[in-house]
Amino acid sequence: MMNKSVSTLSLGLLKFIRVKMRQAVIVERFGKFQRQLSPGLHILLPYIDQIAYVHSLKEEVYQISSQAAITKDNVEITLDGVLYLKIVDAQKASYGIGNPIEAMQQLAQTTMRSELGKLKLDDTFRGREELNHAIVTAINEASASWGINCMRYEIKDITIPNTLRKAMERQAETERQKRAEILNTEGKRQAEINVAEGFRQASILIAEGEAKAIQIKADSNAESIKLLNKSLDDDNKLQAVKFRIAEKFMEAYSGLAKNENIMVIPSAPSDVGQMVRKAFSIFDDIDKKSNIG
Repeated sequence: MMNKSVSTLSLGLLKFIRVKMRQAVIVERFGKFQRQLSPGLHILLPYIDQIAYVHSLKEEVYQISSQAAITKDNVEITLDGVLYLKIVDAQKASYGIGNPIEAMQQLAQTTMRSELGKLKLDDTFRGREELNHAIVTAINEASASWGINCMRYEIKDITIPNTLRKAMERQAETERQKRAEILNTEGKRQAEINVAEGFRQASILIAEGEAKAIQIKADSNAESIKLLNKSLDDDNKLQAVKFRIAEKFMEAYSGLAKNENIMVIPSAPSDVGQMVRKAFSIFDDIDKKSNIG
């Protein structure tokens, strides 16, 4: 922050000084603070006015060397960081503390160790952003009277012991294998569910198809009887019904006792005619009763 690169020019009893942009110059008169020069050209009295401090008002970057710290769960780690500082009050930075830059660096180191002692090792890796913010807040609270602000603090690297690092790698590998097994099991389970659902849907569709086929066949038979009935006169309607009965009987008889390639037939062919005549007689009885009623 201290920068003595200022341009001065002496002409007789006058001394001229040029202050650059983003620069602050502290002038003392007889060893006492006299004024702070802003950017531009200024006149000083030789031997009376002295340039005491020159500060850069730019944001500057400083490395924080590696240091050891102990976490809340008693794990020793080594870490380093980067500190971003900016002077906001040149007068306080000149007279508030002897060396503001070194003071801020020391404060950053002690604050970092203190904040790490509040966290466990896992929280240190997961909450690096929160840790940086906590360090910045603590530094600015402690340096409020120094005229310098910590703009940002970034942890560059965290080093853990080799034994602990290997243990963490084994743990991470175990977790990856566990997640892979879970995903594989879930995939098999979902596949079995999909197959079962497919079978269920297929069974439903087959049952619906069979029911539809039965309904269509019944409607077709009913329609054929209606058409046959309309095509005949009243005298032939009864014969049409008898013909339909005989037709259905023969269809049923053709499939009677059929099992693969074996078919049971009556001992005498005349039995078929007798059975047909029996069906006709039953129908005649029903028809007579309906006429009597």
